[in-house]
Amino acid sequence: MRGSDFRWAIAFVLPYAAVFFVFVLYPFGYALWMAHRPSLYAELIADRSYLPAVVNTLLFAGLGVNVKMFLALLLSGFFMRRRWWIRASLAVFILPWVIAAAQACVSFHWMLQEQGLVDGLLSALFGIDGPIWFNDRWLALGANIVVYIWKWMPFWTVIFLAARMRIPRDIYDAAEVDGATGTRRFVHVTFPLLANLYLLCTLLSTLWIVGDFTTVYLVSGGGPAGTTDVLATLGFHYAFDSARPALGVAAVLSAFPVLIPIVILLMRRLHTSEAEL
Repeated sequence: MRGSDFRWAIAFVLPYAAVFFVFVLYPFGYALWMAHRPSLYAELIADRSYLPAVVNTLLFAGLGVNVKMFLALLLSGFFMRRRWWIRASLAVFILPWVIAAAQACVSFHWMLQEQGLVDGLLSALFGIDGPIWFNDRWLALGANIVVYIWKWMPFWTVIFLAARMRIPRDIYDAAEVDGATGTRRFVHVTFPLLANLYLLCTLLSTLWIVGDFTTVYLVSGGGPAGTTDVLATLGFHYAFDSARPALGVAAVLSAFPVLIPIVILLMRRLHTSEAEL
């Protein structure tokens, strides 16, 4: 009987193991094999497109994640208010998260084109000619960051809103008796209770954004002249436009020295949270 149970267990596990091998282990292992030569990384550093892409990735991730998380935390407090129009506006607020990323990014790209919607509004409302957004590195990079924040902020706002709703009302009542209201209540009660979740979400979001390809590729396209490329889009250009797939994989994997410590810290914080429960 035990042998039969073991065979059934193997039969159920094998398909999952095969999927894990085909779609996770094999691609990742093959990528490591492609990018194992040290000469590739010397070639990366010598390429004048690489270091600007590293800077862009740090700015895109640093500003995108931190601004998004801070605004999401503040907005979660706004949506906690018990007014019908605020609850109704929450349904509208989460629409950017529902929309597919590709369509949203393409829409922003066309709105920021010369003589597009944004320039048209600037001309109609203020009588000024808008800039050519994708002809300036910093304007184009700023557009990428703004679109990323707009797209993903609703998701994290809902996460923080759900966490706020789990805080017992008695804690707020006790804080109010002690004179902690408004900003003081947020600083001394709400944020300390959400601090661990805030850190975990920030770490997780950082891991996701480093691999974000869609936003930069579809909003600015890496322009002008590749000056807003991040590591994900630069790797794509190496692999497909320059026909150097090994260099493309190396460009993406060069972010590992930053990502691995983040993963370790995330795992430790998760274990700490589990132990506290």
